[in-house]
Amino acid sequence: MLLRQLEPRSARTTAEVIKFALWPFAVMTVLNRVFIKAVNGFITDDFRPVYQASLDFLNRRPVYTANLDSVDPHYLYYPSGTLLIAPVAWVHDYEKARWLFILLNAAAIILAWYLLLRLFRFTVNSVVAPVLLFAMFMSETVTNTLVFTNVNGCILLAELLFLHLLLKRRDLWAGVALGLSLAVKPTLIPLLLIALVRGQWKVFITALGVPIVLTAIAWPLSKDPEKFFSHTAPYLFETRDYFNSAIAGNGEYYGVAPWLIWFMRLGMCVLVAISLWLLWRYYREDELFFVCTASGVLLTAMFLLPSLGQMYYSMMLFPFLMTVVLRNSVLRNWPAWLAVFGFMSYDKWLSDRWQHIGRDVEYLRITFGWGLLLIVVFCVLGDRYLAAKREGRLQFGIDPTWIKPVPAAATSDSPRSANGSATTVAKPISVE
Repeated sequence: MLLRQLEPRSARTTAEVIKFALWPFAVMTVLNRVFIKAVNGFITDDFRPVYQASLDFLNRRPVYTANLDSVDPHYLYYPSGTLLIAPVAWVHDYEKARWLFILLNAAAIILAWYLLLRLFRFTVNSVVAPVLLFAMFMSETVTNTLVFTNVNGCILLAELLFLHLLLKRRDLWAGVALGLSLAVKPTLIPLLLIALVRGQWKVFITALGVPIVLTAIAWPLSKDPEKFFSHTAPYLFETRDYFNSAIAGNGEYYGVAPWLIWFMRLGMCVLVAISLWLLWRYYREDELFFVCTASGVLLTAMFLLPSLGQMYYSMMLFPFLMTVVLRNSVLRNWPAWLAVFGFMSYDKWLSDRWQHIGRDVEYLRITFGWGLLLIVVFCVLGDRYLAAKREGRLQFGIDPTWIKPVPAAATSDSPRSANGSATTVAKPISVE
């Protein structure tokens, strides 16, 4: 069998060659990120304040005592999040507890990878599987989530569970998945808007109920739960000028006038609102495309427009980026992937020779990447809308005719070209 794998008795297809070539790269990259880079760690350690807060919680000591004026990582989770994460302190050795948390997040990311494949109807045997796994673990967002030992891998898994269950109309369970993530941090809260516009009201029962119940349980068990609201919550709404890739954060760092920062933020809000309206108006029946694209737009706006956005939040955009396999994807163009490079690449642009330029590129590429992605979505959808309106086919949607041909009955009413002939309608194309 081994020899047959080394030298097959029949020709390999291109897909098989790519699959065999990429699986070793994917697996070895996963092992490197988990057992080398993550275990080695880095200057930033997001896990230490979490571990300390868990210890304090279990020993009935105050939790929200951090000096928020320092630039060290702070413990910012809600009391409900403290309750969920507290079991990590059952491991009394800090280093072993950190390794366990790394493995937990790595396992969550790999399970999210599998769910993402299934969401788009691919199997582990498809060529997409190693390509996606390799791309995920090569990215900055997965690498630094593991290296900094952050909880984002579990949040990604909650997002994929939510999307699966939402599309299957299992609303209460979808709300449970989302509610567990919201109990820790609010990263995925924009996804509630997806459930709202789809009329899936039951999602709200559990999505909001789970954090409320966990908070009610955690409150009497905590020494200082009220200090989250008086001490920590105000800090979350402040704009800090370090480790912050949101428009407001980079604006503060570079000393941009406040009126210009607000102008950019409000301008991007307008683009986001128009994009979401076009998606809802013309794509809500195309459920997979609508849910994944709209969620991507909402989450990107969540990272770019409020007071805080950090590069490794981009992990939550994997479902949106995966829509590139759909024929009507808004990401089938090079500017979209230039944007993705900006906030996903693990490359560093700091330069010893060109220090000023290198620092600016390194600090601004995330902000520009998120912003460019939202601009690309707006331009693609806007161009489709204007083309459909110009050709008189808005009632059939805004997809180009090579993606979604106009029904034959409508061809007699097709718009006329400049020379008076009817506009040609593309022939149906088989679904990929």
